[in-house]
Amino acid sequence: MAFRVLIIGGTGQVGAAVVGALAAEPSCAEVVMVNRRATSLSAGPRVRQVVLDTAAAEFPTEVTKLAQGMMAQGDTVYGASCVGVGQGSLKWSEEELKALEIGVVGGFARGCRDGGITHFSLLSAVGSTAKSRIRYVRVMGLKEEAVEAIGFKRLAIFRPGIIAGNVHTPGYVAWLGSLIPGRFGTIEQDDIGRAFVAEFIGGSDQTGVAYLENGAMRQRSRALK
Repeated sequence: MAFRVLIIGGTGQVGAAVVGALAAEPSCAEVVMVNRRATSLSAGPRVRQVVLDTAAAEFPTEVTKLAQGMMAQGDTVYGASCVGVGQGSLKWSEEELKALEIGVVGGFARGCRDGGITHFSLLSAVGSTAKSRIRYVRVMGLKEEAVEAIGFKRLAIFRPGIIAGNVHTPGYVAWLGSLIPGRFGTIEQDDIGRAFVAEFIGGSDQTGVAYLENGAMRQRSRALK
């Protein structure tokens, strides 16, 4: 069954892996990337971009219009957020992080839901909880709670550990992470991208909130034909 994806954060490291995996998937009819500024696209003819001011009050409404236009094509439409700042978060205040991770991502997710999208995939991080004393982990937890409260029929939350193949992850860190078993260890960026695609392919009949950590993402990536 053909499907379409409306995604924010598609120009980032993990986001680009997701978009690339979608472009390689024959059943994906279209990928629409919501970007803050225009960028060169090389993923293929089924990928297009729409430039929106993510800080504008009307941003969620504009996303709703996009979602409605995609829904009108008749295919299943999924929403996805791969927004993340990685090491850049060290330079940001907590309020700046919240403005992006909760404000922008939350606005995008609400716009998707109001436009008729019922299934949403969210990039987060391992160990995320709003009760954490670690700023980044706490903000990720708050983001998860904000998106969950929107009420999607299906919400898949991806919680990778150390991401290998990412420019923000030094090679030695990825190697050391490979020695750590379980969810806090290393996962290849391409496995995350393929796991998102597997969620879209198999997620139309699924409901509820699912938390996908390293093991589950690898399993889905390997099962993707």
